[in-house]
Amino acid sequence: MRMITTVAEMRQWSDHERQSGTRIGFVPTMGALHAGHLSLVARARTKADVVAASIFVNPTQFGPREDFASYPRTLERDVDLLAQEGVAVVFAPSTEEMYPSGCITTVRVEGLSAKLEGAIRPSHFAGVTLVVAKLFHIVQPHVAVFGRKDAQQAIILQRMVRDLDFGVELDVAPTVREADGLAMSSRNVYLSIAERKQAVVLARALQAGFRAWSEGERKSAVVRALMMNVLAEEPAARLDYLEIVSQRTLEPVAMVRSGTLVAGAIRVGNTRLIDNWWVREDGTGEF
Repeated sequence: MRMITTVAEMRQWSDHERQSGTRIGFVPTMGALHAGHLSLVARARTKADVVAASIFVNPTQFGPREDFASYPRTLERDVDLLAQEGVAVVFAPSTEEMYPSGCITTVRVEGLSAKLEGAIRPSHFAGVTLVVAKLFHIVQPHVAVFGRKDAQQAIILQRMVRDLDFGVELDVAPTVREADGLAMSSRNVYLSIAERKQAVVLARALQAGFRAWSEGERKSAVVRALMMNVLAEEPAARLDYLEIVSQRTLEPVAMVRSGTLVAGAIRVGNTRLIDNWWVREDGTGEF
């Protein structure tokens, strides 16, 4: 496996692969890898001839008083894991390499970026779309794989790709969960033993709503009330939001039907956790 740290070398590799007719799959990450990330790599391998991954803790997507400085950085371990998964190249630039003279350009998906996560973290998605746009230009993938746990991010990036004609296929992979249902996240390492037990309440609440929908309930108010009742069982969980929205607009919907996203965010101790379930356009659901 090859390790690359400069934009010029990464572009050179991508140009060579494309000229050779190789289909490039791409998995962008911030490192601190877990089984969820590795499932994205495995999925990318089924959709491409070679897979590139990036490891970059992007400062532009962190707001004031967020965890940029403390975000777990485990580069050597991450590179070993990616090598074991058959990744061809890891792009791991420094902040100075990605933003050599600062950056005054923004890439903002209006409307979608202001809701749910965006209402709590107003600058977050502008940072995400900026870095992903840069990575797409640098890596030049044919297909990029993202996780469904970050559903709003995937929706925003799909719109960005469409609006700006990136020519990259975006694939969204199912959420990978712990045995008790907690969605895997690099930030789960922040949780103490007690907090880890408390944190699973978000998954339990969402699962209760999903179960009600699976059994035929379609009214958003009823589904949300059931989920809120489960959340109320854990006083340590502080709710940021629990919303039932259209995947296209992220606006609230009265009925849980095709194209619906059910998303929630809580805080346990100093750790913030997000999770979701959704109904596909064909009417089938996924938790």
